[in-house]
Order: sequence, then C-alpha cells, then structure tokens
Amino acid sequence: MTVVRPAGATLPGVTHHLTDVAGTRLHHVAAGTAGSPVLLVHGWPETWWAFRRLIPLLAGTHRVHAVDLRGFGDSATAGTADGADVMTQDLHHLIDHLGLGPVHLLTQDVSGMLGFRLAATHPDDVLSLTAVESTLPGYGLERLADVAAGGSWHVGFLGAPGIPSLLLPGRERELLAGWALPMMNGTPGAVTATDVDEFVRSFSRPGAWRGTEGLYRSALADGATIRTLAGERPLTVPVLTVDGVSAPVTASTFRQVSAGDVTSVHVEGVGHLVAQEAPERLAAALLALAARVDGSR
Repeated sequence: MTVVRPAGATLPGVTHHLTDVAGTRLHHVAAGTAGSPVLLVHGWPETWWAFRRLIPLLAGTHRVHAVDLRGFGDSATAGTADGADVMTQDLHHLIDHLGLGPVHLLTQDVSGMLGFRLAATHPDDVLSLTAVESTLPGYGLERLADVAAGGSWHVGFLGAPGIPSLLLPGRERELLAGWALPMMNGTPGAVTATDVDEFVRSFSRPGAWRGTEGLYRSALADGATIRTLAGERPLTVPVLTVDGVSAPVTASTFRQVSAGDVTSVHVEGVGHLVAQEAPERLAAALLALAARVDGSR
C-alpha cells in the first residue's frame, strides 16, 4: 500500500492510497484510527467521492475505507472490462492485504451484487453487509433494463461490450450532469457543481468506462450464477437493507438471499443517491448495526 497525493477532490483527515492486488491497482481512501473497520463500495455513476459526507460521520468511531473499484475513480483502467466475479475478488484481496478483516461492508446500487458475492463466498471477510438501493441479477435487476416495462435504457447500453468506451469519451459531462445525476438525485443541492466536476474528472480518464462495462455486463448476465450461489450459500452475516426511492426493492431482494438476520430501513423523501442525499440517516442506521454486531462478538 502506497500513500499518494490525491489526484482530485479530497477531505480533511482522509489519506489516499494505491494498492496492487489481483493484477490491478486500486485507489482507496482511509479515515479514522479506532474501532471496527468499515469498507464502503460505490455504485454508478460514482467513485469513492459518493461517500464524502458519510465518511466523517463514521470515522469518529470506526476505521473507514472507501475504494474505487477497478476501472473507476483513480483505480487502474488497463486491461479488459472485468466483471463482478473479478471485482469481488479484488475486494477480498484488498481486505486481506490491508489486514482489515472482517469488515462492516456497505455497497450501493449495482455494487450490491459484489457485496452479496463477497459475503457469500468469503463470510470471514464480512462482519455485516449493508445494501443500499440495490437489487441482484436473478432477483429483479434484469427488469431495470426492460424499457418496455419502465426500465431504463442505460442498463443495457452500459453493459454492451465496448460500446460505452466507443461512444462516451468526450461526453462525460453531458451524460453525468445532464442526465444521470439529476435523474437519480431526489434532494436539491445534494450533488453540487464541485461534486459533478469530480465525477466527470474521473470518468474522463483514458479507459475509464471499462469498469462500468464490466459491472453492467455482469448485472445482465449473472442471474443464474447468483441464484445458484444464493441457494447453496445464503447469507449468514447480519444484513441491513436501506431503500430510498426504490423501496422496498432492496429489502425484498436481500431477504430472499439471506438465511440470517435482516434489518430494513426506508429513508423516505430521497432519491436513489442515499449516501449523498441523506448521509446522517444512513450513518445512523449503519452505526446502530455495527454497534449491535460488535457488541455480540
């Protein structure tokens, strides 16, 4: 792990790191010096910066890490558009390399399938799983690509091999600021011009759409794999589901794949970007779960 100067936006009290794992180089940030570890994993169209308001709320009592998935943020983009299985292994190797495990894992949006995979296949890595505004392949995620049934065009488009990398470079601001972020955000002022600039900066790097392509390709292709895994290895770690505008999708999904304790929270009055729109309410729910789990160890 190498401490580096931030390539873009940063926060007081946060350190930036680059770590080589599993054939790639991951950028991640760290804050806090005491307490059980928390690992935050962004969705789309996000990077670690999606947790800019959440990290300070957690770092007073926990060691907090937020990672850029391969192909996102300031992590490496070289190579092919690797999918969810590879990204899950990245998280496993990062946890092991940093000596963090087990962690309180928070995933949101399309990265929920990474959280499920990690908790199912490497339960010793995970103290608890918090899934935010998320569903899984095989449990409804595919319906989000069905435009005839109210789904969104972007799910299939982003999962088409090579197409985002062909068509989106040079149009990052138009897509993110002109459509994606306003469409997902339900709280005026939650995503500022500075925030947009940071997301646009990272998605404008060479090869920066490869991570998106891999993640969404898995979202559309891995339904049978996820259903088999859920049948063979249902989640046994404590699970917290957090829904915003999509309620009760996250709760319904993760209750189907869990054999243990599931707590569900609905953050009313917000859109899809819960960590950005309602960080205090999300932090309160996560801290309550972490305290309960830590107290039982």
